[in-house]
Amino acid sequence: MAYLVLYSLTLISLFLYSFTLVDLNLTFFNHPFWELFREKVIYIGWFRRDLSWILYLVLILLLFLFNWFFTNRYKKFNPMIIALLVSIALLMSYPFLSHDFFNYLFDARILTFYHKSPYLFTALDFPADAWTRFMHWTHRTYPYGPTFLIISLIPSFLAGSKFILNYFSFKLMFFLFYFLAVYALNKLNKKWAIFFATHPLVIVEGLINSHNDLIGVCLSILGGYFILKNQNLKGRAIFLFSAGIKYITAPFVFLSKNNKSINTIIFALACLVLVYLKITSAFHAWYALSLLVFIPFFPNLISKLNIFFIGLLMSYYPYIRIGEWSSQIEDTIIFWFLIINVIYLAVPVIWSRIKLTRR
Repeated sequence: MAYLVLYSLTLISLFLYSFTLVDLNLTFFNHPFWELFREKVIYIGWFRRDLSWILYLVLILLLFLFNWFFTNRYKKFNPMIIALLVSIALLMSYPFLSHDFFNYLFDARILTFYHKSPYLFTALDFPADAWTRFMHWTHRTYPYGPTFLIISLIPSFLAGSKFILNYFSFKLMFFLFYFLAVYALNKLNKKWAIFFATHPLVIVEGLINSHNDLIGVCLSILGGYFILKNQNLKGRAIFLFSAGIKYITAPFVFLSKNNKSINTIIFALACLVLVYLKITSAFHAWYALSLLVFIPFFPNLISKLNIFFIGLLMSYYPYIRIGEWSSQIEDTIIFWFLIINVIYLAVPVIWSRIKLTRR
């Protein structure tokens, strides 16, 4: 119980920290308490970046520590209770490391409020809309597949034109898919469910920053659940539906319960896609969420990639500490953490082979 309390306090601290980089043009409430809180946290995020980085570093390391602790003592904890704690603590957290979430809101708004197609119209086509004040990438049309647009129409329609209701509804949508994935994994293996539920990459990039990659991953995990339950048709249909968000999950449709060679090829292909994205455009930390789909197929391998995952979240150093995006610094951080992780994976294999040759 004490560990759950400490974990909850860490999550609440992360929730509060997420507002340190709130957009200066965005006001959630016109209330004195909110204004006072906003003033204090903005000072840390925008004007005390040295302190902000230390707080971020401590929180991320604590998240990985708890992930390790809960995963190794999984028999003592209920994954659904942990997922509920995460959801309660972070439901209204601010996406402090990305503005994509606000684009999701407006993309759906173009259809539900303006009755136009986001594939044809951009946010710039509606300059009088107050939401464009705190948006980035207002010049682009809808870049995703139809699946996410269909899903996002539900919270947009229910919330109407009120921004705070849209913010809450979309956040709730992400947490519901997260809860669904934890539930599916728990049906397969309790340890897998706890690993996913407490994973820092899921919490930061999927729940706080609310990248739609998380929804694709959660759907794919559900597809994997049906594959492992010998319901192949249902599982592959869900994989295809997931691929309609971002096409990176399309190869997952070939994942198999019994053919490990095929699964290995698909995992290697997923890694190559990430490398390709890095070479041709830019590699963002949330892209690696797709690797978590392989938890039911390669649980030991995925659990040993946390050094790399730490590097991904540490790559935000230039933005948090310096106040600017620097792909060179980000790439350097990710590269060295990846190298360390590869060495960590390779040393036991090399050592075991050395011992075999000595016999």
